[in-house]
Amino acid sequence: MKIAFFSTKPYDKIWFAPMAKEYGFEIRFYEMPFQEDTVALARGYDAVCIFVNDYVTAQMIQQLYEMKVKALLLRSAGFNHVDVKAAEDKILILRVPSYSPEAVAEFAMGMILTVNRHTHKAYNRTRDFNMSLNGLMGVDLYQKTAGIVGTGKIGQAMIRICNGFGMRVLAYDPYPNQKLEAEYVSMAELLSESDMISLHCPLTSETRHIINRQSIENMRQGVYLVNTSRGGLIDTDALIDGLVDGRFGGVGLDVYEEEEGIFYEDRSGEIMRDENLARLMTFPNVLITSHMGFFTQEAMQAIAEVTLENAYAVENGLPLVNKVGTEAVKQ
Repeated sequence: MKIAFFSTKPYDKIWFAPMAKEYGFEIRFYEMPFQEDTVALARGYDAVCIFVNDYVTAQMIQQLYEMKVKALLLRSAGFNHVDVKAAEDKILILRVPSYSPEAVAEFAMGMILTVNRHTHKAYNRTRDFNMSLNGLMGVDLYQKTAGIVGTGKIGQAMIRICNGFGMRVLAYDPYPNQKLEAEYVSMAELLSESDMISLHCPLTSETRHIINRQSIENMRQGVYLVNTSRGGLIDTDALIDGLVDGRFGGVGLDVYEEEEGIFYEDRSGEIMRDENLARLMTFPNVLITSHMGFFTQEAMQAIAEVTLENAYAVENGLPLVNKVGTEAVKQ
């Protein structure tokens, strides 16, 4: 099987190149993203492998189909960046449904601890031998209420962590798992009762802007909000207005609504033209990272293994356990 990899970084090659040799796959690594003006590079390949900030439209699906590309391999769990309906009966889509839930959940808690206890500010201060504690006061998480939105594998890992901190844990999910050590409540109750809210749900038409002006108004004053899932879960304009109004104790964003073309790239020598992102950076109680919650050795190894297992299944006619179909879009 010949596979074209897009949005490739050096760390992708470290994991994928040796494993591909074991499978006997031929891989071409492209650093550029997969988009309308690069889809032609997939000609002659059996499969295309993309990452979270690549996108695949219906027109691109048709082009892949005409080029006889068999499969679209996603190096991610989410598939909101792909027109799944357009791919039906034309090209197979396979994802990595779970790689390291703990990696993302641990990072989410790390963001909460950082914005709460201001460790990022303290680090910068002490490097200049400024040992003042002014402005660095946080709150105990012990006996506070954590609201977990989405209780898939990552949400479950986050629930375990919050329980370990001695927090009361509320959860919201359309499909409750009663085995978890959390109290399922309505979204409205979760918003109004939580001292900290962490988002762990996929981005769908139902969850887009689940955090909006109304939901922010329903939150407790001084709430901490963390998003390590997908940027589109939060209405950025509403978030900025809420920050201006002093609604939040702190906000941690590992994802951003318009991150495509910015995250995973070095833009340090350029003028930031995204005004919302530039403005978010000015708030002293906002921590932004570049979609790195997944980025551990264990997660990268799992992503490589499952992605290539998916390719092997396509090549050999094996059951496609990680196939994404139109039924997934409806969920």
